[in-house]
Amino acid sequence: MDFGLVLQTDPPASKVVDLMKRAERNGFTYGWTFDSAVLWQEPFVIYSQILAQTETLTVGPMVTNPGTRTWEVTASTFATLNDMFGNRTVCGIGRGDSAMRVAGRKPNTLARISDAMKVIRALGSGEEADLGGTVVKFPWIKPGARLPVWMAAYGPKALKMTGEEADGFILQLADLYLTEYMVKAVKDAAVAAGRDPSEVTICVAAPAYVTEDDSPEALAHARDQCRWFGGMVGNHVADLVSKYGEHSAQVPDELTEYIKSREGYDYAHHGRSGNPDTQFVPDEIVDRFCLIGPAEAHIEKLNALRELGVDQFAVYDMHDAQESVIDAYGTKVIPAVNG
Repeated sequence: MDFGLVLQTDPPASKVVDLMKRAERNGFTYGWTFDSAVLWQEPFVIYSQILAQTETLTVGPMVTNPGTRTWEVTASTFATLNDMFGNRTVCGIGRGDSAMRVAGRKPNTLARISDAMKVIRALGSGEEADLGGTVVKFPWIKPGARLPVWMAAYGPKALKMTGEEADGFILQLADLYLTEYMVKAVKDAAVAAGRDPSEVTICVAAPAYVTEDDSPEALAHARDQCRWFGGMVGNHVADLVSKYGEHSAQVPDELTEYIKSREGYDYAHHGRSGNPDTQFVPDEIVDRFCLIGPAEAHIEKLNALRELGVDQFAVYDMHDAQESVIDAYGTKVIPAVNG
């Protein structure tokens, strides 16, 4: 199993770079960041520094979207980084929840994501792409360039499209039942489209908090540090409930039931521990969606995720124990899972 580290690009950028370097030293092979131009610093500028100061780490956004940058600019940025550092980027893409909404725009449609994925992948891999009637190709890309595009999804139509079109699937939660449900949906869609389902990389991303023991006090603190994640996922869940209803055969209740008490969301606290808009998230959801507890609990859940077909676990490292979680994964968790 691969391991990734996910960070927000809060200043100073040097800290983001240092944490990524620390992650690589501890056996992580992917470095991801949020991509929301109003809320955080520009990730692609920081990627160049991460790539220059690491040796093998693959970097990318979790996730970018097709609305805040024109598609040829996105593709050119990835392709430039790959030309400089050797095919060490991956394009995670989705609707653009925070990036679009804080700028006063609606998240992107699936149709727009589909079109963008095709253009970005083609241009980033040195091929031609049609930009709405104008066919272009980067003349400077060297042979052998490649740019995998992984799609973030929760809803039935998005899961289907991921299986049909994307190189990878990003699932932002670590609940075992929902992981099995959604991975199956993606793989089934890939088979129905005539694809080899093993060619779709499965990445589960969620907060991880390693405690010294499983005492009530330690677990309570870990849950409070990770509770923000249920609120972030709740934004997407609320959209699904609005579209399909509270109880729908197309969306499992195990995903939607917990947001009944959700009252609103302020993106000023997006993805941060202590988010006051996430108090509605119960402990049960934190335990299901995240990895908390002693290292042994992480190892057990990661092994279960791997049995469900997960190729990568990406650690959301937004809490008060960033360095210690990276180190605990490097010394205890990753060696045990991959030993």
